Parts: sequence; C-alpha cells; structure tokens
Amino acid sequence: MFGLNGDISKTRAWRKLGKYAQKMRKKQMRDMFAEDAKRAERFALQLDNMWLDYSKNIIDSKAMLYLLALAKKAKVEEKIKGMFTGDKINSTEKRAVLHTALRNRSNEPVYVEGENVMPEINRVLGKIKDFSEAVRLGKFTGHTGKKLTNIVNIGIGGSDLGPKMAVEALRRYHLKDMNFYFISNIDGTATAEVLNKLSPENTLFIVCSKTFTTIETLTNARTCRKWLIDALGEAAVAKHFVAVSTNAEEVTKFGINVDNMFEFWDFVGGRYSMWSAIGLIIAIAAGFENFEKMLDGAYSMDNHFKSAPLGENMPVILALLSVWYNNFFGIRNHVVVPYDQYLTYLPAYLQQLIMESNGKFVDLENNFINYQTSPVIFGGAGTDVQHSFFQMLHQGTSFIPCDFIIPAISHNEIGEHHEILLANVLAQSEALMRGKTIAEAAAELRAKGKSEKEIADLKKYKSFRGNRPSNTIIFKKIDAYALGQLVALYEHKTFVEGVIWNINSFDQMGVELGKQMALKILPELQGEAAEQAHDASTNRLIQLVKRLRK
Repeated sequence: MFGLNGDISKTRAWRKLGKYAQKMRKKQMRDMFAEDAKRAERFALQLDNMWLDYSKNIIDSKAMLYLLALAKKAKVEEKIKGMFTGDKINSTEKRAVLHTALRNRSNEPVYVEGENVMPEINRVLGKIKDFSEAVRLGKFTGHTGKKLTNIVNIGIGGSDLGPKMAVEALRRYHLKDMNFYFISNIDGTATAEVLNKLSPENTLFIVCSKTFTTIETLTNARTCRKWLIDALGEAAVAKHFVAVSTNAEEVTKFGINVDNMFEFWDFVGGRYSMWSAIGLIIAIAAGFENFEKMLDGAYSMDNHFKSAPLGENMPVILALLSVWYNNFFGIRNHVVVPYDQYLTYLPAYLQQLIMESNGKFVDLENNFINYQTSPVIFGGAGTDVQHSFFQMLHQGTSFIPCDFIIPAISHNEIGEHHEILLANVLAQSEALMRGKTIAEAAAELRAKGKSEKEIADLKKYKSFRGNRPSNTIIFKKIDAYALGQLVALYEHKTFVEGVIWNINSFDQMGVELGKQMALKILPELQGEAAEQAHDASTNRLIQLVKRLRK
C-alpha cells in the first residue's frame, strides 16, 4: 500500500509545491541562465556515454528540493527496492514486476515465491541465442531447405511495439540478406500487405502470445498459416512457425514444434517484454551479441536507478519534472523527439509504455483520484516534425515540455548531414527556452530594412514567448547498449511517476472494455446472433454496416 493514509495531493509536500509553482510561473529561464553561470552544470547528469541536460526547465534549486521531498513522502526509494526484490507491486493482479530480472547481468539470485528465477531466465536466453544464430547462419531452414530470410513477428501491444522499435533502432546491424516485418493490426490489410512481399519458402513467423489466445494475434497467425499451407502443405508449419508463449497445448495444436516455443513469465508485463523471448526477433535481426549488449545497457540503468541518490537519479529527475508540469502547471502533454532516424518508432513505443501504465483514475487504496495522472505523449523523428507540430510548440497558447534525444555520432556520417542535424536539435532547445521578445523581433525587422509600418504589422507574428521547457539526452552513439539504457530510463521514469501518483503502473484494465464489447457485436455483424440492446447510435451503426456489406 502507499502508506500515506490518504491522498498525496493533501500532503504538505504537495501544497508547498503548488504554492512555489505559482512563484516559478513568473520566472524566465533566460534570466535564470543569466543569473547563474553554473546552472547548466548543476542541472545535468551523466551515466557512461549518456548525458542528461535538464537545465532548460522552469526550476531552481528550491523547486528541486520540494520535488525531492515529494518523492520521499511518496516513498519512492522503498518502492524502487520493492520492485527489484520481487514484491507484488502489481497489486491488482497480485504479481511481482521483474522485467529487470531479464537483464540481471550479475546473475545474482532473484526470488519469486521463494524460487530463484534466474536459472529459468538463463535457460530461455540460451535458447534464444541458439535459435537466433541458427536462423542468421542458415542452419535452421525452411521446409524446402532454403534459408529463412523474411522474419515476421505477429503480436499486439507490447509484443509488437517494443520489438518493432528495437529492430528498427538496430537496423545498422541487420544482415543484408534478411528482412523483418511486423503484423499487429487486426485489419486484414496489415496482414495482406506483408504477405504480398513474401515468398513462403523463406519466411519464418514468430507468433507472440503468452496465452496463445489473443484474438488479434491468433487471427493474424491463422491467416498466415493458411497462406503457408496453401503453398507448401501442412507439414511446413513446424519449419516456418515458432511461438513465444506459455501455452504448450495450444502451440502444439497450431502445428508448432514445442521445442520451438520460447517461454516468458507472469512477472513480465507486456509493455516490458522486449527483454524476454518476445525479443527473439531483435536477436535474429541484430544478432544475439547485440541483444545481450541491449540487456547490458538496461542493466547499467537499473543499477543507476537502484543506487543513485534521488537528486542524482536520471529516471527520478525526469519523473519529478513530469509531475511538476503535469500537476502544478496544468500541462497535459509531453513531446518526445529523437533526432535519429533509427529511433522513428520510439515515440509510439513510449506512448504505450507511459499512457498504458499511468492512464489510471483509481489509486492503490481503491479511491478515485482527483488529480491528473498520465500526460498525453506524442512525438516523431526530427527534423521531420519541425515541419509539423513544432509551430505549436513555439507559438501555441500553452507550452508543452519536450525531450530531445540525439547521438553525437551517427551510424551514417555522410558529408555534413549529422552536423546539420545536431545544429537543429540544439537550436530547437535554445529557441524554445529563449524565445524572441517583441522588441527583439522589431529590431530584427528594422535591421532588414522594413518600414515602421511593416514592423508594427509583423513584430508580434515574429515574436516567440519562449520559456518552454525541454530535456536533452545525448549519447555518444545509439548502439545496442545505449538503446538498452534509453528504454530502461523511460521504464523507470514511468514507474516513479506512478509511485508519486499512488497508482498501479503495471495493469492495463482500460484495454479490456472495448474488446469485451467487440466480442458481443461480432456475432451480430456476422448474423450469428440476435441483435442485443445497445445505445441508439451503436444499433444504427450496426445496421448501416450490415447493409453496406451485403
């Protein structure tokens, strides 16, 4: 339990932050930088070849002290310890939360219900190693003996977004004769468009479903199975399908050799599962050595998260800044912009990680919450998004905090491309912070020879209020180790937010209602069940769809 015997928003720590936020709203970051020559050094952290600059935030030392006091009141340190020691912090589902055990590179024992889970984790890891290497080297072949060069991951949610993000992020390490695809959407177009690119003889499907009953995943898998059988016969299934699941009976019924079933566990939540056998496609795509390096990077962040004092702890600092803006400035959005093409899918992955984890309105004491929880997360790869939503970031009526992510060195150092990219991201964070006053805009127009009439007409349009916060995360290079650090950073940030908001970040019951209702509507659309009582709109829409499909 949370242990506060009440609502955190009623605590003294919360009230002090609310009062101080009113004062900080009047401060300008450009003035704070001018007044404090050491500001950029004091509000910055480093871990290995990863740097976090959070100096471009509307904070000062006193604000940080108040935020850290809130973290202590919320017992963040105790909760961190509880996660790593196997406490059942997923309270609604009575489960431990131990995705960190999957990247426990020390191999020290980790206990769940009194049993050390590391031997089983290492067994499956060894199985991933052997199978991924066999596929990459062409030793595990298809039904006709051809190398499997098209690898298709069939999953949904955490079984799709995490692996897809990582496979793309590590594209630089792919073998040139192999291609990787993902099918998640139940829309038949998603499956058809992938299958249209493939040849059955060299295609391997990885079906990711813990229970092997997930409707989207199994529907897509059965369509792919029929496509394969139509071309190669039913005997081919065992050589072209493998499963990441715990349901050996259903896997066998499907035609998959149970030796090619890769297990994972109840203490691994879906959106944290890329570190488990769900990451099989990552190991095939980037090589098992890089998969291990990704685990190493996450382990590095885990150790930092466990041991660093709260005021020097990267995930804690980012979480506190999120709470600061969300709950004390009334800002309901947050932007993540990686300036690295390989990280294109990172914002989508973080949308699930953060909003599915913390989009909750009931606290751990079974009370409805009267304060804001998860912000809306959006983003995209720079510099593309500079020409979409950045207009709103710079001149919109409310500010939106940003995370900028950039490698100092590109995997593709072509001409001056990367220097231009670096210049853009650094300029964006400075421009958001500094802005441009009306007087500065007028002076700029005057220097360009504009008339006083033109200046009067244009100076407000050319001005920028600035004082818009951002964090900058810089890596030397986005390799597998750095990717592991980055993902673990956001995992732990999300967890700390949930601790402060007194919610369970590890269930996702909000995903279920629409799916349950869809199962009732489906037989009505198919004419296999009498129409049930829906609202007038839904009834009418069902009738319309049925009429259009005749």
